[in-house]
Parts: sequence; C-alpha cells; structure tokens
Amino acid sequence: MKFEVNILGCSAATPTLKSNTTSQLLNIHDKLFLIDCGEGTQIQLRKFKFKFQRISNVFISHLHGDHYLGLFGLMSSMHLLGRTKTLHIYGPPELHALIDLNIKVSQSYLRYKYEFHPTQTENPELIYEDNTILVHSLPLNHRIPTTGFIFVEKVKKNRIVKAKIHQHELSIEEILKLKNGDDVFREGGETLYSKNCTLPPFPSRKFAFMSDTAPLTKGIELLENADLLYHESTFLNDKIDRAKDTFHSTAEQAALAAKNSNVKKLCLGHFSNRYTERSLFLDEAFKALQ
Repeated sequence: MKFEVNILGCSAATPTLKSNTTSQLLNIHDKLFLIDCGEGTQIQLRKFKFKFQRISNVFISHLHGDHYLGLFGLMSSMHLLGRTKTLHIYGPPELHALIDLNIKVSQSYLRYKYEFHPTQTENPELIYEDNTILVHSLPLNHRIPTTGFIFVEKVKKNRIVKAKIHQHELSIEEILKLKNGDDVFREGGETLYSKNCTLPPFPSRKFAFMSDTAPLTKGIELLENADLLYHESTFLNDKIDRAKDTFHSTAEQAALAAKNSNVKKLCLGHFSNRYTERSLFLDEAFKALQ
C-alpha cells in the first residue's frame, strides 16, 4: 500500500523560478492529503499529474503567506471544475474567517461544501482518523501559532499466506478471520489456525511534518522512530542568530532533532533564498549526524 510524500514546494518566504513555497502531497493508501498550500500549489499538482479533486483533506500549519496563500486559488479551481465532494480543512482558527471573507467579497460561492477544523497550539491532539491512518497535530515554536502534523498508519492485520488460499480453498470470510488472528472451525472438524496461515503484518509507517519552527523541547516524543521527518532548515549555522531571532532552524538543528528521535530518514526544506548552493544544507546535516 502506498505511503508517499511528494514535495511540491520547498522555498522559504517567496517563490522563485526554481522552486515554489511550502506544499506537500501525501499519498497514503491512495488517499491524497495536502499539507500547506503556498502560491502555485495547484500548478505543481497539474505539473506532476496529481488529480487534485481527489484531495479531501488539507492541513495548514500556520498563517504566514508562504504556507497558505495558494489555498484560495485551489478552492476556486475545485469549484470551477465541478467539485461536489466536501473538502475538509484543518488549520488555525483565523483561517476560517479568511476563507469566508474571500468567498464573500469575490461572490465566488462554492458549489461544494467545505468543513473547517480549527487546530490549537497548547497541546498535541488527534485531529483526523479513518480506518487506516491517524493524524496528530504537534505545536511548534514559531513567531505565530504553528502546528506540525504527524501521520501514522494504524496497526495492520496479519498477512495471509497466498499458498494457503488455494490449498484450503479459503473463502473471503475465512481469510478475514485468519488475518484478524481468529482460527477457522469448519464443518466436519477441520481447523485452520491463524498462526499457520498468516505472516506478521508489515510495520506501520510514520511521517512527521515540521513546518516553521525553532528547535523543540516539548512534544518531541511524537517524532520518535518516524520513517521520515520533514524538518525546516531555513538557515545554515552561519546565520544561527538570525534563525533564533525569526524562530527558525538550521540544517544542523534539524539533523539533531532527527538523530535524537531515532528517525530513519530526514528531509530538509524551507530554504532561505539567500543560499544558492543547497548542497551546503546536506553537508551541515551530515556532519551533525556523525
């Protein structure tokens, strides 16, 4: 089952000819989740041939323009292209008023419903759940209220041994029972044991999105053992004072967050446009991991 992260934009503050501002698209079990929506996000979605009408849930980390100004255009395009399915938006409470004001003053009333789910920055909380995934918010340390997002697969069922399906001519109902850990008792006395017909489930996967933030001390345990951590690294250590003043992180600080949380892979982003050579961010992060 898919668990993919697609980076649509990774620049800080302003878009450039080479990269857009923050936005990411997650494909989890063929469900599309959009995280942040900087300017040009819908163009990136078209460029990479993602069908954005399949997006049902949008998560906005905070209300700096490079993280949400593309949302109004995306919602408008969804309307113009005939969307009827409800769109769920998760973000700071003030975003709700901004969306409604944009709709009101432009008289662009949507043909579809949108439901707004306010986030808060006091404590982590579960903000989304379906039959396969949990999404937790993580309060970050930025100049304005900001949340990160943790996507975690639910514990999976055992895997059926395919050879057993043909060997025992298993029905769908029997397969489901065996995968759930239940033994199957057939008429005539035959017993099929789950432990003999299944394999352990694949491990659940975790993705952590750390939008604009200074290094965290609270809630960091939610990052523990993540398969992939996206952590902003706006600056290099040559601008660590600037990072501190603006509540951002350096590449070294992002790497240390990954190291201290036993993260398997780290993805850096939100690069300041003052740096033209982005390999320097990798160099700094690798040194911190050694």
